[in-house]
Amino acid sequence: MTAEQGGGPPGAGPPGDRVPYEQARDELTDVVKRLEAGGLTLEQSLDLWERGERLAAICEEWLEGARARLAAAGRKADQGDSTAAPF
Repeated sequence: MTAEQGGGPPGAGPPGDRVPYEQARDELTDVVKRLEAGGLTLEQSLDLWERGERLAAICEEWLEGARARLAAAGRKADQGDSTAAPF
């Protein structure tokens, strides 16, 4: 199943390895709060920054997949496809 079909972000591993969008977003928020609070060593800050970058990429993949699904649904609706589900 592809991201456009609701299977998860492109390039993701097996279904059990995928991080849901909401989980990635919430963890990213926590990472930002911890970085903003300060008091971390340089190594801790770098580790958190790298984790934040990975989480941001996961969120972006989910959002791109959602955009693609919405665009596909819009094209189906524009073409009069009766199988397109209404929003």
